[in-house]
Amino acid sequence: MTDMITAGIETNIDLTAVRDIGLSLLLLYGLGGLFTLLQGWIMVGITQTISKSLRSDISNKINRLPMAYFSETTVGDTLSRVTNDVDTIGRALNMSVQNLISSGTMLFGSLVMMLLTNSLLTLTAIGTTLVGLLLMGTIMANSQKYFVQQQNHLGTINGQIEETYSGHTVVKVYNGEEMARKDFLAMNEKLRDSGFKAQALSSLMMPIMTFIGNFGYVAVSIVGASLTINGNISFGVVVAFILYVRLFTQPLAQIAQAVQALQSAAAAGERVFAMLEEEEMADESYKKTYLNNAEGNVEFKNVQFSYNKTAEPVVKNFSAVAKPGQKVAIVGHTGAGKTTIVNLLMRFFEIDRGEIYIDHLSIHSLTRENVREQFCMVLQDTWVFEGTVRENLVYNTPNVSDEEMIQACEAVGIDSFIQRLPNGYDTVLDDQTSLSQGQRQQFTIARAIIADKPMLILDEATSSVDTRTELKIQEAMDALMEGRTTFVIAHRLSTIKDADMILVMDEGDIVESGSHNELMAQKGFYTDLYNSQFENAS
Repeated sequence: MTDMITAGIETNIDLTAVRDIGLSLLLLYGLGGLFTLLQGWIMVGITQTISKSLRSDISNKINRLPMAYFSETTVGDTLSRVTNDVDTIGRALNMSVQNLISSGTMLFGSLVMMLLTNSLLTLTAIGTTLVGLLLMGTIMANSQKYFVQQQNHLGTINGQIEETYSGHTVVKVYNGEEMARKDFLAMNEKLRDSGFKAQALSSLMMPIMTFIGNFGYVAVSIVGASLTINGNISFGVVVAFILYVRLFTQPLAQIAQAVQALQSAAAAGERVFAMLEEEEMADESYKKTYLNNAEGNVEFKNVQFSYNKTAEPVVKNFSAVAKPGQKVAIVGHTGAGKTTIVNLLMRFFEIDRGEIYIDHLSIHSLTRENVREQFCMVLQDTWVFEGTVRENLVYNTPNVSDEEMIQACEAVGIDSFIQRLPNGYDTVLDDQTSLSQGQRQQFTIARAIIADKPMLILDEATSSVDTRTELKIQEAMDALMEGRTTFVIAHRLSTIKDADMILVMDEGDIVESGSHNELMAQKGFYTDLYNSQFENAS
């Protein structure tokens, strides 16, 4: 052994060439690492930019979608498209595109070297690979539908979770935990089933491509051995070609893995783009008519509307006139169409027939934004977002002084509560700051007072406050309503006795109208409705 080593050392070795080869390899490996790092950096930037763009597109789309879309789609499903689906697309692109690029480059390079080495052996390798690609295509065709189901079921389960936990108090009060759990388990089982089928089928691609790679290796060895025996090629060509076959089939397995991730991205993309392709509200940028500060003359003329065009109208031939400064109350049984009338006035929904005028201008000659600029709304459903008290109160109302804000809060009786908060008007309202439903309603009423718009819409604005607070708020609201056209949707008829006009609705149309005394004198529908409340109260 010593003699062999000594003989090897004594052999005339070109150490300069060895050094040059070593440095060349070091340079190539260094460049390879640098390009890999650069590739990863570029792909992360591209995928994050795409994800950001998709989220922005969805956010902009939400602002252009009609209200009807949100009445048919759960909040959880919409959130799932913004979060889960977009993240799935981003992750798949980040992982898969890199593999596809590197694998595709390796595949092409190996194919070129194989063709330069021997065309018959190349055709043998390609023939075995085509079998694998055919099987992979068949699997993809059958598994894609399960990837779509998986994303849909994920959106459904997110909707159920959002719905359950936003109404968690109701679930607790009615001991509905078991029912909610059963609903969740049923949806979770569907998600598991679709996820299992999608992943099980797609996971077959890697073993198949590995088998095809080994099969190609064996086929090339057999054909190469036959050609060597016949003297067509040398043994060295077969050895070199076996290496090329390995380099050719290995990228195919990586491509199969990338395709598996891309299937999830395709299913998520289908949901995202389905939302982006939803019908939008009509573009109104061409409208030039602009109402600066409405006087408050509002007219409904033969208005008809149905939420579903094939269903029975919920508003039928509705006509009414509200003069500037009037307080107009809309009353009736639940489902009579009271809130629908307000939604049509605000252009949350578009009427099927008839017309609505503000200051003798059709609301359809104005942009939706211009119509909504004329109104403040205080609803039963209060909305307080995570932010400071000040930000909640002056929401989207510019140039509000501290004095105006404090006066509004004092008027509705919420100022003393705010002053007791840790940082007063700069306190951040979040999950840690407990607000009662009544306090939330006081916040929204103060917000309407601060906005100071020409007309008001009150939908049971004091339904969640106590009687004493209601009297204080009512004083503030009376001052606010002075000189403004106000529409009041009321269930407690005692709160609208001083209304200038009361519209009594039943089954989508006005059955009676007049002041409280006039309607009571008629001893009709309104009288029965009014008396029934006091009979129930007694």
